[in-house]
Amino acid sequence: MTNPASGPSFTPAVRPRDSTADMPCQVGDLGRDMRDYIARLGSPWVEGEITEWNHRAVGTFATLRDMNGDAIIRLTIWSSVRNRIPQDIKAGDRVVVCVKPEYRAQRGELSFIVSAMKHVGLGDLLEKLERLRQQLRSEGLLDASRKKKLPFLPGTIGLITGKATDAEKDVLRNAELRWPNVSFRVEHAAVQGEQSVPQVLAALAKLDADPEVDVIIIARGGGDFQDLLGFSDERLLRAVAAAQTPIVSAIGHENDRPLLDDVADLRASTPTDAAKRVVPDVSEQLALVRDARSRIMTRLAGRLQHEHHVIDQLHSRPVLANPDRWLEDRELQLEQSISRIRARTGLRLEQETTRISRLHASLGALSPLRTLDRGYAIVQREGDGIVREPADAPAGTELVVMLADGTIGALSLGERAD
Repeated sequence: MTNPASGPSFTPAVRPRDSTADMPCQVGDLGRDMRDYIARLGSPWVEGEITEWNHRAVGTFATLRDMNGDAIIRLTIWSSVRNRIPQDIKAGDRVVVCVKPEYRAQRGELSFIVSAMKHVGLGDLLEKLERLRQQLRSEGLLDASRKKKLPFLPGTIGLITGKATDAEKDVLRNAELRWPNVSFRVEHAAVQGEQSVPQVLAALAKLDADPEVDVIIIARGGGDFQDLLGFSDERLLRAVAAAQTPIVSAIGHENDRPLLDDVADLRASTPTDAAKRVVPDVSEQLALVRDARSRIMTRLAGRLQHEHHVIDQLHSRPVLANPDRWLEDRELQLEQSISRIRARTGLRLEQETTRISRLHASLGALSPLRTLDRGYAIVQREGDGIVREPADAPAGTELVVMLADGTIGALSLGERAD
């Protein structure tokens, strides 16, 4: 080291591990020791999540974050290596990377040079998700029969999505365009990462317990397969299946659909589609009302015309056209009927009178009174029966003698000899 005031100075070399305050080591020595120590780490394979992915002409520079914490390392992928790794790797992917740590003493920088990289366990994840899908299907949680029907016009819609995301804006904007008076209860939650499932579960429990919320939308604007793993978490799926409120899945991912799409009561292809499926279009509904009103008026006009025609036909009938004529006809019929009844009754009375006269004459001819007319009499004891022989009227018996024109009293003198 050269001091301008005192000239050149020579300090004996001290190893960093042997350095003290009185005998410090040199920066170069520390750098070389660090370089040599780090070089002994070799080329470890490291698992993590890509949080930054920036392409440059000389290579790609990325950041790898620990899956269970906040620790990160900076990755350098030279252009000669970049063509040997999967081309679809991007920020948010979970990867396994082979790195060689390098410490550059001249710059005091630690770099991790990538020699290989691949997605982590995609086959295992897909197999695990398929097993979970089969288990849920065996329990009936994927059956269409258990899915709840969405209300025609929900009073309040619950929305679970990331804060200030495009998904939130799409749902709110499109719902309001379709039905301006729509009401929302929005619960923000992380839609990827470790906190995604707990936060979505908490938001779901809150909205499902709200009696004013008629339907709940869980929305995210698509993403990588691994970004959507939270929406295939068994805890979330069972909570959705147990919810009392209808659930709409609007994750917005066509390929490798999360299991939430299968368990939810309705799957929407995008957040915009969810708004269209949950809220009716006011213009369409008004058109339906106008069409229904038009059909009602047409049918009513036809019915009125038909009834008017029926009334005209009734008016044209003779009984209504000239009601007096009908009464006159009925009066004439009544008079004719009465005349016939009287004629028949008179004739019958005359016949019966003649018959009675004949019977009376026959009866008179048989009457004992006819004998009295010829001078005979009927003798009876006073208050007793007819005298038929002398013994019936001994002397002194009071008698009643019936003649043709009356009766006389008499006193029996007893039997006389002829």
